[in-house]
Amino acid sequence: MGKINELLKRVFVGFNSFFAILGCTLIYLAIKASASSTQEMSSIDMPGLSWILVFAIGVLCVSILGIYAASSEKVLALKIFAGLMGIGMIIMMIFGIITAVERNQLKAAFTSPTSEEVGAYMKKQEFTSSLKELQPTFECCGIVSAKDWGDQIPNSCECRSSGGYGCTSKPEGIRGPDQIYVKSCGEIIFSLMDGYIKIGIGFCFGFAVIALLGLLITIFMIHQVKHNDTAGTVYAMRSY
Repeated sequence: MGKINELLKRVFVGFNSFFAILGCTLIYLAIKASASSTQEMSSIDMPGLSWILVFAIGVLCVSILGIYAASSEKVLALKIFAGLMGIGMIIMMIFGIITAVERNQLKAAFTSPTSEEVGAYMKKQEFTSSLKELQPTFECCGIVSAKDWGDQIPNSCECRSSGGYGCTSKPEGIRGPDQIYVKSCGEIIFSLMDGYIKIGIGFCFGFAVIALLGLLITIFMIHQVKHNDTAGTVYAMRSY
């Protein structure tokens, strides 16, 4: 008979097996995305893929360690696994908090009329090209206002609404269409990104909770192993 409760061991091994499969899947997807990015370097965030690959490898290795620790019932392996769970929980909580703070900063950058970050975004060619495509679709102009475009408002800001609804005259001294969209694009851009950001925050805190549960279960298993070892030693001494 094992030192750890059989049902608890099976649940724990099954739990880690699931995450081992998840780790393998993430590794496969990350490698596949990296391979496809050789043809479209600008459309793939390579640093992001690298972090996903590192995370996936970490999940796979820790899961394999968890399976080995529970199966072998070795205190040292269980302690190492518990330590990794504790470190993982702290790291995921830190990333979750950082992401939540950056979300608020991003919201301020795209919705505050006095935002200083707007100028930095407007200097990026890739961002301005995407913004030009976005403006006619959502009938908006600029991030916080049409003045974000400087002295040349693009034609994508031109308002063609019948009756002039949602239109306004361009600011004086600026070249471009006479009638432009009165609505800015900042809140629309943020709303498009916000869903993904919230998923990221939920992912971080969700893994932190999972790591906490793994830590508590591992501590309980360590207690069971030590208790059985102590009981076995006492029984052997009495028999002697």
